[in-house]
Amino acid sequence: MKRLAIALAMVTGFGAAAAPLPAAASVAQVSQNGFVVRHLIDVSTSPEETWAVLIKPSVWWDSDHTWSGEAANLSLDARAGGCFCEILLNASSAKAAPRGSVEHMRVIYIERPRALRLLGALGPMQADAANATLTIQLKPGAKGGTQVLLEYVVGGFTRTPFEKLAPGVDAMLGQQVRRLGEKLGGSFSAAFPPEQPETDSEPTVPVVAEPVEAAPVTSGVVPLAQEPLSGDGTIVGR
Repeated sequence: MKRLAIALAMVTGFGAAAAPLPAAASVAQVSQNGFVVRHLIDVSTSPEETWAVLIKPSVWWDSDHTWSGEAANLSLDARAGGCFCEILLNASSAKAAPRGSVEHMRVIYIERPRALRLLGALGPMQADAANATLTIQLKPGAKGGTQVLLEYVVGGFTRTPFEKLAPGVDAMLGQQVRRLGEKLGGSFSAAFPPEQPETDSEPTVPVVAEPVEAAPVTSGVVPLAQEPLSGDGTIVGR
C-alpha cells in the first residue's frame, strides 16, 4: 500500500514525499469515531463475469498500492476465512523463499455473484488499532451489465484523526474502483457529489450524515449498514 502511505503523508506525515492523490467526492461520513467511503460504477459485463474478475485482485489492483510493488503478488482466497494476501518476494531471486507476506484483509462473507465482505485495515492503518470492513456488492443493471457498489467503514483508534485519514483512503479506493471498471469496460460514477464545506471562525468536528432508513431487501443482496444515496437523494445500489 505504498501510494496509500504517500497519500496519507500529505496530511499526516506518513511515507515519502510525492505528488498528492486527488481526494474523491465519496467520503460519505466522517466523525471523531470513524468514516465511511463509498464508490459506485456501472460495467457492461454480467454479474458472473464481473465476479470472476473481482476475486482476482492481481489483474486489476494497482501495483503502486502494494507493499511489494507488484499486483501480481496479490491473491484472494474466495471463501469465508480466506485471505486477501500479498507475497513479499525475495529481493535477490524471485524463485527463492519469499522474504515475507502481508494479510491485507480477511473474507467474512461471500456469496457469488452478489456480495463480498472483508475485514481489515488497509495500508498504514494496519499499524493502529483500526477496525475496518470492506463490502462490495454486485447487482444486475436495469439495462444490462452490472452495478458495483463499494463501501469501506473504518472505526476504532488511530493516532491520526479520522478526518485527515479519510481523504487519502478514499482516493486510494477510488483509484482501485476505477481500475476495476476499466478492466471490465465500465465507467466510473461518483455516487456522492461533493458538498461545499462550511466555514467557521473556529474549527469544528465534521458533521456526520443522518442515517437513512434501510430499504427492504428485495434482490437477495446482503444489505449494507446504511443505504447510499445518489446526488438527487434516490437510493442506489439495490
